[in-house]
Amino acid sequence: MKATRLKATQRTVRLDLTEPLRISRSTMSARDAVWLTIEHDGLYGHGEAVTSVYYGLDTDTLGRLLAAVDLHRFADPEGALEALRAGELAGDCPPAVTAAVEAALLDLVGKRAASPVHRLLGAAAAPVAATARTIGICAPLHAAAEARRLAAAGFEVIKVKAGTPDPEDDIERVRVIRDAAPRARLLLDPNGAWTPAQADALLPRLADLGVEAVEQPLAPGDPDTLGALAERSPLPVIADEDAVSLDDARRLAGRVHGVNVKLAKCGGVHAALRIAEAIEGSGTALMLGCLTASTLGLAPAVHLADRARWADLDGHLLLAHDPWTGIGGADGFVRASDLPGLGVEEAAA
Repeated sequence: MKATRLKATQRTVRLDLTEPLRISRSTMSARDAVWLTIEHDGLYGHGEAVTSVYYGLDTDTLGRLLAAVDLHRFADPEGALEALRAGELAGDCPPAVTAAVEAALLDLVGKRAASPVHRLLGAAAAPVAATARTIGICAPLHAAAEARRLAAAGFEVIKVKAGTPDPEDDIERVRVIRDAAPRARLLLDPNGAWTPAQADALLPRLADLGVEAVEQPLAPGDPDTLGALAERSPLPVIADEDAVSLDDARRLAGRVHGVNVKLAKCGGVHAALRIAEAIEGSGTALMLGCLTASTLGLAPAVHLADRARWADLDGHLLLAHDPWTGIGGADGFVRASDLPGLGVEEAAA
């Protein structure tokens, strides 16, 4: 009998945000997602890649690259997953493509083994994490109202976007959010908008307002300067845009207080685990972040959430309609499912 081969299909959908999200370099109201489905012997594994202007990935590019991954030559998902992690399947594909393929394979492998992904990765219990919830650059009244709403819903961590032309706007936004949600842990993210001089002036004031940590305060591309800022900063400094690859993480280990690992940025679950191992014991903690995506796109990172000091896994919570379910988050906590695979399913239309 001829061995069954993996079969891959894809579908593109539009993900609209509940409201536009403004950060220092752009404003986003929607993005496209490409869903990859891998079938084998009547079981299906799913993964998601989302478009990104910052990383130069549009729907056509994502679709073409996903279609070029030769999954059909494999008789089982376990062999394909091994080849992917050995660098023999996705080749020079962007990390977002590798991450989506790996997610679909993990989902399928987990279903074949009747095991949730976190158990495949060595965790005994399903991870649960308090996720940050992002408030974009907006008017103080709106920011305060959002902070009150999130605190009432149960969110313990609020991430405040910053980097406006007038830094006093950022200070005021943090102040009103702190007043509206006095018990929340606050993270700040200027997305690389500050100069070192601005950071030196602003970080002590933000520390006085109770901000817990600041993410990528300086423009990426100069990790030495970021490390020097971290050394003198009154707040922990977390690298994001400067921490893309394993080599980046190794270069920053011990020099910054945290690195923000996004699966679409580093290449997936296996790459994230290698980064976590590389920084362990260095004094640099792990943050798990995300792009705006559906529950399907967020789920692989949620299965790693027990390994992170900070979890910023709210991308699905920014959507007007999340087309998948399975990780929660509306109460401020994301939870990996004990169902086989990623533990997610399409929501009712």
